[in-house]
Amino acid sequence: MFYRRPGLPEEDEIVLCKVTQILPSSVFVELVEYGKQGMVHISEIAPGRIRNLREYVSPGREIVCKVLRLNRERGHIDLSLRRVNSTQRVEKLEDIKQEQKAETLVKNIATKLKRPVAELYAALAPKILREYPYIYLCFKDIVAGKADLEKSGVEQGLAQEFTTAILDKFKPPKIEVKGEIRLQTYSPEGVEKIKATLLTLEQISPLIKITYLGAGRYKLRLEDVDYKPAEKKLEQVQQVLEQFADKLSAAGFEREKTE
Repeated sequence: MFYRRPGLPEEDEIVLCKVTQILPSSVFVELVEYGKQGMVHISEIAPGRIRNLREYVSPGREIVCKVLRLNRERGHIDLSLRRVNSTQRVEKLEDIKQEQKAETLVKNIATKLKRPVAELYAALAPKILREYPYIYLCFKDIVAGKADLEKSGVEQGLAQEFTTAILDKFKPPKIEVKGEIRLQTYSPEGVEKIKATLLTLEQISPLIKITYLGAGRYKLRLEDVDYKPAEKKLEQVQQVLEQFADKLSAAGFEREKTE
């Protein structure tokens, strides 16, 4: 990874480490994000008595640790493996995974522009890391319309190149809900009533698409970023269909099952 944090970590900080050396009573590691060396005492590897450290760690293995103590004058960093809970471990590994994804995007743009990756990263990262702990968090804010690389100091042409790529690669995955609407009416104004109802349904959200299947049957397709907002839109669909129904008209919606 190109990603590096300046200085030393803080006490209680969760950090990613790579095992570099295993001694009888301690493990030496490199703090991947800081490029510094740290030590995990055998008592901080796991609860209980440990007979062989190599049952828990191996050279080159990446582990998530917690910073216990710092000696800033000497640069000593004492760490703990056993005091990191599963939630902290998963969150740290996800941060690193997303940051690696961001760096892959930088590499792809460097290839496209025929520029050295390290040079391009250096033109981008320092400006972002003044405001964000990770580059990928800035990329996500760009997708959400909350950040602007050019305003952060990135050269205009480069900012536009990155923004286009970010919007493509970091856009949130969408969920899809499908179903069938049935509209039946014996009202003298039935055709107009159906047209008005379909128009009202489409006006609920631009994410709703309705297509005609035949004989009063219509296909509804809804794409959204998450099931929670999608369900709210479906509730509105149901309300419109309930308003359609009366003594001469009937309406229904059957949701398509997902595997």
